[in-house]
Amino acid sequence: MINTTIKPFNATAFKDGKFVEISEKDVLGKWAVFFFYPADFTFVCPTELGDLADHYEELQSRGVEVYSVSTDTHFTHKAWHDSSETIGKINYFMVGDQTGNITNNFGVMREGQGLADRATFVIDPQGVIQAVEITAEGIGRDAEDLLRKIKAAQYVASHPGEVCPAKWKEGEQTLAPSLDLVGKI
Repeated sequence: MINTTIKPFNATAFKDGKFVEISEKDVLGKWAVFFFYPADFTFVCPTELGDLADHYEELQSRGVEVYSVSTDTHFTHKAWHDSSETIGKINYFMVGDQTGNITNNFGVMREGQGLADRATFVIDPQGVIQAVEITAEGIGRDAEDLLRKIKAAQYVASHPGEVCPAKWKEGEQTLAPSLDLVGKI
């Protein structure tokens, strides 16, 4: 999946109290996160979505849009948003993928279950996937670590010839791969 371009899709999302139509064309031109989760009204999912909501303003300041996706409908997303304090703070897109088209496009549909895996994709402004994280059902994701990966991806994109080492944080030293570094790290 890394370095592949997102596939075409059309869907209805719930955002800012409205139902909005979106497609892959809306994703192009800015950084994006596709945040797949199994189902609304569950247990680990709201903790992850709430954590992401707490970091949404910072993501927006970095030019990143967030699309949470499950195989629930956009109507279910609205009902969950209206009934849960945690989900009620979400301001990013909550995409309904009841046909499974988007989930299948990203290869994270659980066979025979009709549910998405717990998966995160970081997509650059050209629509190319730069990072992927997939965890087992019971393992929740961390929005701060996602933010760190986005910062690294944005840094590498804007600084050709440089790479970010393990645990890199914004402002720290990067590496410029060369023959001189072989065997010295």
